[in-house]
Amino acid sequence: MINPAFIDWQPNIELFSIDMPVLGVLAVRWYSLMWIIGLVVGYLIVQRLFKKQGIPDEKFEPLFFYCFISILIGARLGHCIFYEPGYYLTSRIGFWEMLLPMHYTAEGWKFTGYEGLASHGGTIGLFIGLWIYSKRQKLGLWTVVDNIAIATPFTCFCIRIGNLMNSEIIGKVTDVPWAFIFHTNEALVDGILVPRHPAQLYEAIAYLIFFFVGLWIYSRKKDLVGTSFYFGYCVFTIFLFRFFVEFVKKEQVAFEQGMTLDMGQLLSIPFVIIAAYAMWKGWNKKVKTETNK
Repeated sequence: MINPAFIDWQPNIELFSIDMPVLGVLAVRWYSLMWIIGLVVGYLIVQRLFKKQGIPDEKFEPLFFYCFISILIGARLGHCIFYEPGYYLTSRIGFWEMLLPMHYTAEGWKFTGYEGLASHGGTIGLFIGLWIYSKRQKLGLWTVVDNIAIATPFTCFCIRIGNLMNSEIIGKVTDVPWAFIFHTNEALVDGILVPRHPAQLYEAIAYLIFFFVGLWIYSRKKDLVGTSFYFGYCVFTIFLFRFFVEFVKKEQVAFEQGMTLDMGQLLSIPFVIIAAYAMWKGWNKKVKTETNK
């Protein structure tokens, strides 16, 4: 019996499903929807920023494609390589599952969408995609990256809400009043569902706050765009919070058990260091520019 003192969390992970010939049932999940919402809203925010900065529409138009593809590829490869290399890199089926949004079952291949995306890989993929985009469009890399960084925390917020709807990336066992009862095998302890930290919700709330704070800074310091400051701010706040929230997360893969710092924390450390330098460098560049005027 579920303790009524805690939040009983068991939403339907599917928004709707369609029975498709050959492919079988094609399900549209909340997780996929939140990814799309995050990317589309981010796209619209950056479009508005580009217009305010006088960047022509024809240079902006290809940006969504570069972002979507690079994030998807980076996040997928990041999960497979960082968290489950033993499965995805050592078998033919695993290799194809790494590339295709499908899973091989006893009945054959089944469309499932990509089950497993890593934010660290997505960040690396996005930066590479933006580097290619800026070269092709002849725009300053840091101008492009800083604009994307202003919108990115909102996209991260949407992704974590998607994780919450999927009841994945759950927290450790706790008895805090706002604990969630997640109805998944991962949430079981000795066959019993126990209350856990809603770690996905913690991250979602933090990222939404970082987004609005970033907008507030931009409203007062527009000239910091192009200095790497907003890139630094975005990556520093997100991955610093990610480092600390991992302490209340359940391990995502078996090899993390017993580790002092898990894989997410180890991967976050270099991101935080690089981002702190980017913020410092961007701010100093602005100060030097103002001093030389």
